[in-house]
Amino acid sequence: MKMILTLLLLTMHPSNLTDDISLTFEGEKINVIHRSEYGIPPFEKSMIDQEKYNQLLKTLETEIYEEPINASFDKYGNLVSEQMGHKLNREKFREAFYTNFYSNGSASLEIPVNTVYPKVDSELLSSISTKRISQYITYFNSRNKERSHNIFLASEAINNFVVFPGETFSFNNVVGKRTIEKGYLSAPIIVKGELAEGVGGGICQVSSTLFNAVDRAGVKIIERYSHSRRVPYVPPNRDATVSWYGPDFTFQNRHTQPLLIRSKVIGGQLLIVILSSDTFEHYKREVPSAPNELPKEVHTSGDN
Repeated sequence: MKMILTLLLLTMHPSNLTDDISLTFEGEKINVIHRSEYGIPPFEKSMIDQEKYNQLLKTLETEIYEEPINASFDKYGNLVSEQMGHKLNREKFREAFYTNFYSNGSASLEIPVNTVYPKVDSELLSSISTKRISQYITYFNSRNKERSHNIFLASEAINNFVVFPGETFSFNNVVGKRTIEKGYLSAPIIVKGELAEGVGGGICQVSSTLFNAVDRAGVKIIERYSHSRRVPYVPPNRDATVSWYGPDFTFQNRHTQPLLIRSKVIGGQLLIVILSSDTFEHYKREVPSAPNELPKEVHTSGDN
């Protein structure tokens, strides 16, 4: 009934559909809509081509969307505030578009947006970085520059990552594909029980160290696989092998508070600390420590 009344009013008061509608965002013109292109013949004055309108929405959503940035800590430990994002407000845009489309003369439409809030703001990050829940340290040969470099890159990728209650952490998703373009170097890896060269060699020490740290924190391990041969940086069966096209290491935060992962490389040591808020109900599993001296063969041959 409402649509019928609208059509009757438009018939009684025809609009000039030959003028343009300028679309602006934050005061700048980003697009121009020609009314004649969005009307359906022979009802240009009363009907909008929904297919073209929907395509316009998709285009604007892509152009307007700005992803929020979580609060974080810089390399010096200083808190960096979050940044809000925004996305197209579809309902308000539709209302404004229809109003301007059926009006007389040229028009200007400021694109309405909704604020997109980051998952991690400064207040949350401050509150969950107060209580140490668990930690784990492994050791590596810092003279192996390629492997050490890969460990550092993967460590940086998981550093300051927040895992919310009920959320599942995926090492592959967080670290991403290990490629030369991302700075990873070729270093020894284990393939079917044998040593071979591969880009990103060494990152399994990061995933294994993380596994032991979060296991101590009482998370639920979802997916974990051991190497096809023993690795020297963790006790037997305490490793977590990962590969972009193969196994992943995943766990779920089963606690009621978020968990903050802090990962840092100090010389030939990889330290991963799990933090949370003061209200965290402490639960700690017994996990054997890593050997503080690597076997001699590690100095001459690498591992994953």
